[in-house]
Amino acid sequence: DEAITAINFLDEGRSGPPGTEIPPLLQECIRQLEEYFAGQRQEFSLPLAPQGTAFQQQVWQYLLTIPFGKTVSYGDVARGIGSEKAVRAVGAANGRNPIPIIIPCHRVVGSNGTLTGYGGGLWRKKWLLEHEIRQTTPQQMTMF
Repeated sequence: DEAITAINFLDEGRSGPPGTEIPPLLQECIRQLEEYFAGQRQEFSLPLAPQGTAFQQQVWQYLLTIPFGKTVSYGDVARGIGSEKAVRAVGAANGRNPIPIIIPCHRVVGSNGTLTGYGGGLWRKKWLLEHEIRQTTPQQMTMF
């Protein structure tokens, strides 16, 4: 079965050779990511197959339960998977997430709410969180 195994940021220089035909699953992945960035999608419906240890898989599965526009701490994730003392290991697994955005590792923050570590750069993590907050914050209504 086909599944997404990794996503790379284009500025990291890992795109395919020019003229390469894009398989249907990747076309769907691109479409869903475009919808996410346009503010039209909050959840992804793609088959995923990230490669990692059993512990990493457990962390990544948990990340998929974090709602759009919300954040949790590394400690919350550790408690959520039943390994409350494994906060650093959760951080390491989070940092090795091969499918960022779709597996929303950007929604995990420090225990005091600070932005810590993101494979795509902290500036990108900040942007993703702000993007999601903009989509979930009710617009102020104007009175006529």
